Amino acid sequence: MKKKKYPIEYWSYSSLISYLRNPLTWHKRYVEGVYDIPSGPASAVGRAGHVALQHFYSGLSKKAAIDLGFEYLKNIPDFEIDFGKTHTKKGKLEKRKKMEKEYEQAINFYLEKPPRHKVLETEFKALSFIPGIPIPIKAISDLVVDSRIDKNAVDIIDHKFVASFGKKETDNPLFMLQALFNYYTVLSEFKRPVRRFIVIECKKTKNRDGKSQLRKHYIDFKEHQEEFQFFHTLIKDATEDLLTREKFLPNPTDMFDGKNSLEIYRQNLVDR
Repeated sequence: MKKKKYPIEYWSYSSLISYLRNPLTWHKRYVEGVYDIPSGPASAVGRAGHVALQHFYSGLSKKAAIDLGFEYLKNIPDFEIDFGKTHTKKGKLEKRKKMEKEYEQAINFYLEKPPRHKVLETEFKALSFIPGIPIPIKAISDLVVDSRIDKNAVDIIDHKFVASFGKKETDNPLFMLQALFNYYTVLSEFKRPVRRFIVIECKKTKNRDGKSQLRKHYIDFKEHQEEFQFFHTLIKDATEDLLTREKFLPNPTDMFDGKNSLEIYRQNLVDR
């Protein structure tokens, strides 16, 4: 009997979340390779912010980094942006101007007094095999830096541009799941202990009370050893499920892709 092949080469955080949330949308994106669902303006602004910070922490000046992020934002084609109910050329142009203003404000908030790190890598991408799981995991870390609390270890920095500050890391299991993807991929390449995953949120609108626009969430892996077994079990079960799943069904309640997945299913647009 011919051994069944896995439909993907690796798991990523976004791929796993998509698989758990909406199997049919996952199949379309990660198996069929069709990425035709546009993202919202906030996502585009966030990506531009990441471009700017990547260049800033690679050694460019604040102005040069901001300009490169701005250039990235301007070059995103219209079809990749979900403009909502706006369909006219004038309306889209106005929304783009609003996005550019939001980006400029947010990145200047961040770089007004940027966190300082001894940076080892920016936008670090790697694969890692976890014992007992037949396909690897993949992650991209915004920054890998020398840890400030353990001279022998490294920390991972993740940047997020947000409309409002999120819950503390202990109350947000998605932070932990993302952190473990990054943990294993960084560990596999640096051969040094990975001590913390630090999420730095930048609030895009100005705080009326004058408080900092930045908030840090810390995950110290030494304090979350029990989560490693959960991670192993989840990845293992999801990988086994790939080989036994016969149908990829839509999730109509998915607030992001529910409508699109129903349309895919109705028209039988992918091989599922």
